[in-house]
Amino acid sequence: MQPPTLHPARIAAALLTLFLALLALVAAHWGPLESADRDIAAALHRSAVAHHSWTRTSRVLTDWVWDPLTMRALLAVVAGWLLWRREWLLTVWIVGAAAVGTALQQGVKAAVDRPRPHWSHPVDSAHYTAFPSGHALTATVACGLVLWVMTLHGVGAKWLRLATAVAVVSVLGVGFTRLYLGVHWPSDVLGGWLLGAALVCGAIAAYPYAAHRKDERTAPPDGRVRS
Repeated sequence: MQPPTLHPARIAAALLTLFLALLALVAAHWGPLESADRDIAAALHRSAVAHHSWTRTSRVLTDWVWDPLTMRALLAVVAGWLLWRREWLLTVWIVGAAAVGTALQQGVKAAVDRPRPHWSHPVDSAHYTAFPSGHALTATVACGLVLWVMTLHGVGAKWLRLATAVAVVSVLGVGFTRLYLGVHWPSDVLGGWLLGAALVCGAIAAYPYAAHRKDERTAPPDGRVRS
Protein backbone atom coordinates (compact mmCIF):
# COMPACT_ATOMS: atom_id res chain seq x y z
CA MET A 1 0.00 0.00 0.00
CA GLN A 2 1.32 3.41 -0.96
CA PRO A 3 1.40 6.11 1.73
CA PRO A 4 -1.33 8.75 1.40
CA THR A 5 -0.31 11.95 -0.36
CA LEU A 6 -1.50 15.43 0.52
CA HIS A 7 -3.40 17.22 -2.19
CA PRO A 8 -1.94 20.63 -3.09
CA ALA A 9 -5.38 22.23 -2.71
CA ARG A 10 -5.61 21.11 0.91
CA ILE A 11 -2.11 22.35 1.63
CA ALA A 12 -2.96 25.68 -0.02
CA ALA A 13 -6.11 26.00 2.10
CA ALA A 14 -4.20 25.23 5.30
CA LEU A 15 -1.44 27.71 4.47
CA LEU A 16 -3.96 30.40 3.53
CA THR A 17 -5.82 29.83 6.80
CA LEU A 18 -2.60 30.27 8.76
CA PHE A 19 -1.78 33.43 6.81
CA LEU A 20 -5.23 34.92 7.46
CA ALA A 21 -4.90 34.12 11.17
CA LEU A 22 -1.50 35.83 11.25
CA LEU A 23 -2.90 38.76 9.28
CA ALA A 24 -5.70 39.17 11.83
CA LEU A 25 -3.21 39.18 14.71
CA VAL A 26 -1.01 41.74 12.98
CA ALA A 27 -3.96 43.98 12.10
CA ALA A 28 -5.27 43.72 15.68
CA HIS A 29 -1.83 44.65 17.10
CA TRP A 30 -1.91 41.53 19.28
CA GLY A 31 0.40 42.20 22.22
CA PRO A 32 2.25 38.85 22.51
CA LEU A 33 3.01 38.82 18.78
CA GLU A 34 4.29 42.40 18.77
CA SER A 35 6.38 41.72 21.86
CA ALA A 36 7.99 38.66 20.27
CA ASP A 37 8.59 40.62 17.07
CA ARG A 38 10.31 43.43 18.95
CA ASP A 39 12.50 41.10 21.03
CA ILE A 40 13.74 39.09 18.04
CA ALA A 41 14.23 42.14 15.83
CA ALA A 42 16.14 44.01 18.55
CA ALA A 43 18.48 41.09 19.23
CA LEU A 44 19.30 40.67 15.54
CA HIS A 45 19.78 44.42 15.09
CA ARG A 46 22.31 44.54 17.92
CA SER A 47 24.25 41.79 16.18
CA ALA A 48 24.06 43.59 12.82
CA VAL A 49 25.41 46.80 14.32
CA ALA A 50 28.28 44.95 16.00
CA HIS A 51 29.27 42.63 13.13
CA HIS A 52 29.91 44.71 10.02
CA SER A 53 31.10 41.81 7.86
CA TRP A 54 27.89 39.85 8.46
CA THR A 55 25.89 42.97 7.72
CA ARG A 56 27.70 43.60 4.41
CA THR A 57 27.23 39.97 3.39
CA SER A 58 23.53 40.14 4.22
CA ARG A 59 23.13 43.28 2.13
CA VAL A 60 24.78 41.67 -0.88
CA LEU A 61 22.59 38.58 -0.55
CA THR A 62 19.35 40.48 -0.05
CA ASP A 63 20.03 43.16 -2.70
CA TRP A 64 21.50 41.00 -5.46
CA VAL A 65 21.26 37.23 -4.95
CA TRP A 66 17.78 36.94 -3.41
CA ASP A 67 16.36 40.27 -4.52
CA PRO A 68 12.80 40.14 -5.97
CA LEU A 69 14.15 41.33 -9.33
CA THR A 70 16.58 38.41 -9.38
CA MET A 71 13.79 35.99 -8.50
CA ARG A 72 11.56 37.40 -11.24
CA ALA A 73 14.43 37.18 -13.70
CA LEU A 74 14.79 33.50 -12.82
CA LEU A 75 11.12 32.96 -13.57
CA ALA A 76 11.47 34.92 -16.80
CA VAL A 77 14.24 32.54 -17.94
CA VAL A 78 12.04 29.55 -17.12
CA ALA A 79 9.10 31.14 -18.93
CA GLY A 80 11.31 31.78 -21.97
CA TRP A 81 12.38 28.14 -22.00
CA LEU A 82 8.76 27.00 -21.82
CA LEU A 83 7.85 29.34 -24.68
CA TRP A 84 10.66 27.86 -26.74
CA ARG A 85 9.11 24.46 -26.07
CA ARG A 86 5.69 25.84 -27.05
CA GLU A 87 4.20 25.05 -23.64
CA TRP A 88 1.86 28.02 -23.78
CA LEU A 89 -0.47 27.17 -20.89
CA LEU A 90 2.32 26.41 -18.43
CA THR A 91 4.08 29.63 -19.41
CA VAL A 92 0.95 31.67 -18.79
CA TRP A 93 0.39 29.77 -15.54
CA ILE A 94 3.72 30.56 -13.91
CA VAL A 95 3.78 34.16 -15.17
CA GLY A 96 0.22 34.62 -13.93
CA ALA A 97 1.02 33.10 -10.53
CA ALA A 98 3.99 35.43 -10.12
CA ALA A 99 1.86 38.43 -11.09
CA VAL A 100 -0.87 37.44 -8.65
CA GLY A 101 1.75 37.13 -5.92
CA THR A 102 3.00 40.65 -6.57
CA ALA A 103 -0.54 42.04 -6.63
CA LEU A 104 -1.49 40.28 -3.39
CA GLN A 105 1.68 41.44 -1.70
CA GLN A 106 1.08 45.08 -2.58
CA GLY A 107 -2.61 44.88 -1.77
CA VAL A 108 -2.05 43.43 1.69
CA LYS A 109 0.76 45.89 2.38
CA ALA A 110 -1.55 48.80 1.53
CA ALA A 111 -4.43 47.39 3.56
CA VAL A 112 -2.43 46.63 6.71
CA ASP A 113 -0.08 49.65 6.44
CA ARG A 114 2.27 48.27 9.07
CA PRO A 115 5.32 50.42 9.86
CA ARG A 116 8.75 48.89 9.49
CA PRO A 117 11.14 48.70 12.46
CA HIS A 118 12.77 52.02 13.32
CA TRP A 119 16.30 52.13 14.72
CA SER A 120 18.48 54.94 15.98
CA HIS A 121 21.43 53.40 14.08
CA PRO A 122 19.95 51.65 11.01
CA VAL A 123 22.16 49.38 8.91
CA ASP A 124 19.81 49.29 5.90
CA SER A 125 16.59 50.82 4.61
CA ALA A 126 13.53 49.66 2.66
CA HIS A 127 10.50 51.18 0.99
CA TYR A 128 6.76 50.58 1.38
CA THR A 129 5.09 49.08 4.41
CA ALA A 130 6.18 45.98 6.27
CA PHE A 131 3.57 43.19 6.13
CA PRO A 132 4.08 40.83 4.38
CA SER A 133 7.73 40.72 3.34
CA GLY A 134 7.94 41.06 -0.43
CA HIS A 135 11.39 39.46 -0.51
CA ALA A 136 10.15 36.39 1.39
CA LEU A 137 7.00 36.06 -0.71
CA THR A 138 8.73 36.51 -4.06
CA ALA A 139 11.50 34.03 -3.25
CA THR A 140 8.94 31.47 -2.09
CA VAL A 141 6.83 31.85 -5.21
CA ALA A 142 9.77 31.82 -7.62
CA CYS A 143 11.56 28.86 -6.04
CA GLY A 144 8.34 26.90 -5.62
CA LEU A 145 7.28 27.40 -9.23
CA VAL A 146 10.72 26.50 -10.58
CA LEU A 147 10.76 23.27 -8.56
CA TRP A 148 7.28 22.45 -9.83
CA VAL A 149 8.30 22.97 -13.47
CA MET A 150 11.36 20.78 -12.91
CA THR A 151 9.16 18.05 -11.45
CA LEU A 152 6.71 18.24 -14.35
CA HIS A 153 9.56 17.76 -16.82
CA GLY A 154 11.03 14.75 -15.07
CA VAL A 155 14.30 16.25 -13.94
CA GLY A 156 16.55 13.60 -12.41
CA ALA A 157 16.32 12.98 -8.67
CA LYS A 158 19.89 14.17 -8.04
CA TRP A 159 19.33 17.51 -9.74
CA LEU A 160 15.92 17.91 -8.15
CA ARG A 161 17.38 17.35 -4.68
CA LEU A 162 20.10 19.90 -5.40
CA ALA A 163 17.57 22.44 -6.65
CA THR A 164 15.39 21.81 -3.61
CA ALA A 165 18.34 22.44 -1.29
CA VAL A 166 19.17 25.69 -3.10
CA ALA A 167 15.52 26.75 -2.93
CA VAL A 168 15.26 26.04 0.80
CA VAL A 169 18.47 27.94 1.54
CA SER A 170 17.28 30.85 -0.61
CA VAL A 171 13.83 31.11 0.94
CA LEU A 172 15.09 30.79 4.51
CA GLY A 173 18.15 32.91 3.78
CA VAL A 174 16.27 35.86 2.34
CA GLY A 175 13.97 35.86 5.35
CA PHE A 176 16.95 35.93 7.71
CA THR A 177 18.66 38.77 5.84
CA ARG A 178 15.52 40.92 6.02
CA LEU A 179 15.38 40.39 9.77
CA TYR A 180 19.11 40.77 10.32
CA LEU A 181 19.18 44.07 8.45
CA GLY A 182 16.34 45.37 10.58
CA VAL A 183 13.87 46.15 7.79
CA HIS A 184 11.18 43.63 8.78
CA TRP A 185 9.51 42.12 11.79
CA PRO A 186 9.61 38.29 12.08
CA SER A 187 5.87 38.04 11.46
CA ASP A 188 6.34 39.97 8.18
CA VAL A 189 8.68 37.28 6.93
CA LEU A 190 6.43 34.48 8.17
CA GLY A 191 3.50 36.11 6.41
CA GLY A 192 5.45 36.30 3.14
CA TRP A 193 6.39 32.63 3.39
CA LEU A 194 2.83 31.51 4.15
CA LEU A 195 1.16 33.57 1.43
CA GLY A 196 3.79 32.66 -1.15
CA ALA A 197 3.58 28.95 -0.38
CA ALA A 198 -0.23 29.06 -0.45
CA LEU A 199 -0.13 30.69 -3.87
CA VAL A 200 2.29 28.08 -5.27
CA CYS A 201 0.22 25.18 -3.93
CA GLY A 202 -2.96 26.78 -5.27
CA ALA A 203 -1.41 27.18 -8.72
CA ILE A 204 -0.26 23.56 -8.70
CA ALA A 205 -3.69 22.34 -7.61
CA ALA A 206 -5.58 24.33 -10.25
CA TYR A 207 -3.28 23.60 -13.20
CA PRO A 208 -4.57 20.08 -14.05
CA TYR A 209 -8.12 21.43 -14.38
CA ALA A 210 -6.98 24.19 -16.72
CA ALA A 211 -4.95 21.71 -18.76
CA HIS A 212 -7.96 19.38 -18.98
CA ARG A 213 -10.17 22.21 -20.22
CA LYS A 214 -7.54 23.12 -22.80
CA ASP A 215 -7.41 19.51 -24.05
CA GLU A 216 -11.20 19.44 -24.36
CA ARG A 217 -11.20 22.63 -26.43
CA THR A 218 -8.46 21.42 -28.78
CA ALA A 219 -9.82 17.87 -29.30
CA PRO A 220 -11.41 17.22 -32.72
CA PRO A 221 -15.22 16.80 -32.92
CA ASP A 222 -14.95 13.00 -33.20
CA GLY A 223 -13.20 12.87 -29.82
CA ARG A 224 -9.88 11.62 -31.11
CA VAL A 225 -6.78 13.27 -29.70
CA ARG A 226 -4.68 15.09 -32.24
CA SER A 227 -1.07 13.95 -32.44
